Amino acid sequence: MKPDKFLLELEQILEQAGYTLRKERGSFRGDECIIEGQKLVVVNKNKPIESQLGTMGRVLGEIDLTGVYIKPAVRKKLEDLWDQLQVIPEDTAEDFELE
Repeated sequence: MKPDKFLLELEQILEQAGYTLRKERGSFRGDECIIEGQKLVVVNKNKPIESQLGTMGRVLGEIDLTGVYIKPAVRKKLEDLWDQLQVIPEDTAEDFELE
């Protein structure tokens, strides 16, 4: 799966998990936050796509994805990303909804 396709898949997963994704410019790394009750993930769009994937992957590893459908190929790629980032997801892969 190409990085740009994987990026779109992660954006959809964040949306399903109740987050709004904002791509902004600036001198920041990116992370999640809650502003006035709205769950946001802010990604630096000036960073390379790999950095954006890392930010979204890290956030997805820290939130509860129970009940969020993740395509098997995307789930595998996300687990590989978590291994690279050394992120231990809040829930396990068995909790992900399968086809």
